[in-house]
Amino acid sequence: MSRFENKVVVVTGGGRGIGQEIAKAFAAEGAKVAVVSRSESSCGAAAEAINAEFPESAKAYAVDVANHDEVAALGKQVVADFGTVNILVNNAGITRDGLLMRMKEADWDAVLDTNLKGAFNTVKAFQRTLMKAEDPRIVNISSVIGLMGNAGQTNYAASKAGLIGFSKAVAKELAGRKVTCNAIAPGFIATEMTDELNDKVKDAILGNIPLGELGSTDDVAALTLFLASKEARYITGQVVATDGGMTM
Repeated sequence: MSRFENKVVVVTGGGRGIGQEIAKAFAAEGAKVAVVSRSESSCGAAAEAINAEFPESAKAYAVDVANHDEVAALGKQVVADFGTVNILVNNAGITRDGLLMRMKEADWDAVLDTNLKGAFNTVKAFQRTLMKAEDPRIVNISSVIGLMGNAGQTNYAASKAGLIGFSKAVAKELAGRKVTCNAIAPGFIATEMTDELNDKVKDAILGNIPLGELGSTDDVAALTLFLASKEARYITGQVVATDGGMTM
């Protein structure tokens, strides 16, 4: 039997990159996956690609996680479609980079609303279902930027640091119902975003990574699946960096 047979997983930001890889990895191990992203074409294409490889394992939901009412409706719809939710992965995130001196209020609000309030919205929407589910897990995808900070990313750093504090508080609140909640802090992961960086910037980044290479979406997905597994039942309120040694 596959590790996540008969389990239902919700993955936000599942339309591409790390989120899509996480959704695919769960489907590969027998789970039913709700692929959530703001763009209908994005989550639809991701679910279609997953179903092509693992038939009838994924369903797309076009929802803006920053919108409380939309996420509340999502919570009801996913339970209606699948019957339960065992695992929630909060991966949705955006950037609006710029020095604080020049940052617009709208850019601050957009990043905090998606990256941090989005997690609040989804946990609110699914927590009662999770508390009744078998082996309930919450995994929040933070960032090493939330641990280290980074010039030009005050909004992103604040949102990802906030997600770490949120994860610890949720872990304490839901521990009585055996719901674990952990955070992952990826470092520089090879995605469409890093592909756009020039060689000079990439070399500078690699110079700060002891292992000397970018991480892969597989690395983050593998850790997510472990933290969502039965083997991780006694791990909660933790932050695990997947960063090639950057933050040690």
